[in-house]
Amino acid sequence: MKRILMIASCLWLVAASVLIAHSLSAVFKWDETTHDFGKIQRSKPVVAEFAFTNNGGVPLVISNARGSCGCTGVEYPKEAILPGKAGKIKATFNAAAVGTFNKTVTVESNAEGGTKVLTIRGEVIQ
Repeated sequence: MKRILMIASCLWLVAASVLIAHSLSAVFKWDETTHDFGKIQRSKPVVAEFAFTNNGGVPLVISNARGSCGCTGVEYPKEAILPGKAGKIKATFNAAAVGTFNKTVTVESNAEGGTKVLTIRGEVIQ
């Protein structure tokens, strides 16, 4: 009987620890993490918006968000996103060359996992 109580107590402590850890962290809930522009015109900037919600128990702070090249500009919230609140990251792509593209935006934050990579892609035509 003591053994069963000991095992049950350990399982309960592990479950409680997981729940507490989740409530003490920020958690991204993304609407989408990839955006396909399809066909776009060369030298005409296009914008993808990546909407998210903080599903964690503490404010979400984005420390940095950067594009994989100079052709991708990124705007992100500088203020903390409170639990249950939403925000968005804007990626502006300005194509200089014709052809297909696949670019990324790397988001660094205090959310679970720390870093998230968003993707934009499409085809640039004349």
